[in-house]
Amino acid sequence: MSDSDYFEFGIAHDRRYTLEHLWLQLLDEKDGTVKIGMSEFIRADFGDVVRVILPHPQDNSEFLIDEEGTDDDGEEEESKPKKPSSGDEIGIGELLVTIRTVSDRILINSPFPCKVLELNGEVEDNADLANDDAFGDGWFLIVKPHEFDEDQYLDAGEYIEYLNEL
Repeated sequence: MSDSDYFEFGIAHDRRYTLEHLWLQLLDEKDGTVKIGMSEFIRADFGDVVRVILPHPQDNSEFLIDEEGTDDDGEEEESKPKKPSSGDEIGIGELLVTIRTVSDRILINSPFPCKVLELNGEVEDNADLANDDAFGDGWFLIVKPHEFDEDQYLDAGEYIEYLNEL
């Protein structure tokens, strides 16, 4: 972004931030789930987001449908929670999300090892959610980190200081 460019963007004060401009929101202290999205700074620095590509399980067996609807004993199967597949695991430094903007492609790696619990497919279908509501409906995924220390990430004030140094 050149010195003559001016783009106003917000910072959510109830989040933590990574140096790669992801926001992290601890959803439940008890089970440690974290919602992840992008800071509005990405849009300010690189332009409008035109596509978001999220990590999908490499094991597609979870998408197979049991047409019979019965278990091995021939009895009607109750709705059981699906066992996690190995494709849901993301290690530290592995690709977490790819963001395509009008001018660039941004690859963002995972700041911590985690298990993917939920993907926001709506943001993949409609990248404008990331542009228009980055801290709301434009979130990317919900994960359960294997190692997560909230204090090692920037709070809103520290993130603003970091942005001023760029």
